[in-house]
Amino acid sequence: MNKNPPSQRDELFNTTEKPSAFCFNEAVAAVFPDMISRSVPGYTFCLEMIKDAAQYLVQPNSNIYDLGCSLGSITLALRAGVLAANTQSVEIYGIDSSPAMLDRAKSHIAAFQPKIPIHFCCEDVNETKIEQASLVVLAYTLQFILPEHRDSLVKKIYQGLNLGGGLIVIEKIHDKNLSMQNIITELHHEFKRRNGYSELEIAQKRQALENVLITETEAEHVQRLNKAGFDNISLIVKNYSFAAWLAIK
Repeated sequence: MNKNPPSQRDELFNTTEKPSAFCFNEAVAAVFPDMISRSVPGYTFCLEMIKDAAQYLVQPNSNIYDLGCSLGSITLALRAGVLAANTQSVEIYGIDSSPAMLDRAKSHIAAFQPKIPIHFCCEDVNETKIEQASLVVLAYTLQFILPEHRDSLVKKIYQGLNLGGGLIVIEKIHDKNLSMQNIITELHHEFKRRNGYSELEIAQKRQALENVLITETEAEHVQRLNKAGFDNISLIVKNYSFAAWLAIK
């Protein structure tokens, strides 16, 4: 039985008090499914894309890594792809540094009684050992890692991938053209308004994320993938300020 209460509606930033710096604590974990579905354009599509990618890319006798797994929705998408492909001897690793997120992920996954081994580990993804991997997902995670640590993380992933293995990177990005970025930001805010967020909530969350979520441009992400060793890279999804790349070793 799931010991955690059901997800709540995200009203964390519906206050005029100065917000604290954003962190993945118990309060965020409790509302996270509602928060991400109402805040991130294309999130549901990306879950389906990850499932399909797993079905196509995962190799027998290999490992899959969900780096920054939060509550395990992407972990479950990976599991569904492996089951659809009927790939043998695959193990999935969900890594997150937030105990609050992982506690809920473990309970959530347990309710599905997965036939494929799923291992959760509470650690900094920079410390995770990547071995015999056929697929690694780095979704909405790199943006919360200090920029000076990002190159080494992606290089480590490349080195731990099997030939033919894939890395999926999904990130919030920004445009170097300030005029275009202002338009894209407004379109994203309109998405949030349609999903019930007030102007106060939008402004408060933006302030909480300042200097915590650090975005980069499309070019910077591609350059990092190239530098790590990836030659086959494709931008496969883009929704306003959110982009997803598939890189194959």
